[in-house]
Amino acid sequence: MLTWPGLDKLFAVVHEDDDLLVVHKPADLVCHPTKGDEYSSLISRARIYLKAASEPHLVNRLDRETSGLVVIAKNFSAARELGKIWEMRAIQKEYLAIVHGHVAAEQGMIDAPLGKDETSIVAIKDCVRLDGTPAQTEFFVEKRFLRESAKFTLLRLLPRTGRKHQIRIHLQHLGHPIVGDKIYGGDSDLYLALVEGRLTDEQRARLILPSHALHAGGLQFHWRERDWDLSTPPEPLFMDFLKE
Repeated sequence: MLTWPGLDKLFAVVHEDDDLLVVHKPADLVCHPTKGDEYSSLISRARIYLKAASEPHLVNRLDRETSGLVVIAKNFSAARELGKIWEMRAIQKEYLAIVHGHVAAEQGMIDAPLGKDETSIVAIKDCVRLDGTPAQTEFFVEKRFLRESAKFTLLRLLPRTGRKHQIRIHLQHLGHPIVGDKIYGGDSDLYLALVEGRLTDEQRARLILPSHALHAGGLQFHWRERDWDLSTPPEPLFMDFLKE
């Protein structure tokens, strides 16, 4: 991964050329503008970085707490071309996640349709439901480990579709929610407590990590007669948690 002096408050640059800027979005940063300052969203940081040389377009997006690769087009032509690749799903995405418990199977495919969770107090929460939209996530066990006698598994994940919160819901459905997930970790009040500013020390301890342990580490696609293979490692908190 490349880094740039004096830009530590923005992001780490993974790749840059005349048309493309690929960055490592840190955990706990939204992609779109909020009511915060100029550092409060990824797109606003991209505008700072580019210094009005071009108008950035986010080709893909990640949830606030998910770290990893985001592709930013520097012009409309690149954004349109890359957008078609994403729409056609002619791209392979690879994630890493730390989940609760020891996943029994070495690998598998979670094939479960997703739709709105109409019973949840969290408005943005979805769930597995028979009348939902088809969704598939392939998983591979990378490591099973213990921390303070508790069981955890590191998974490599290949989402075959791109539904909202897909990986998080599928892993909850598998019985192994992501460590630190405030919506799909089993207690939705954790998310409400966060947004309402009333998260207690006891709740933080139950979450274990300040952001959920999901990292978008790899992207592969073909564009402009070139095979692109982009990667970025997880953040220190993620890596430190893997140390038994």
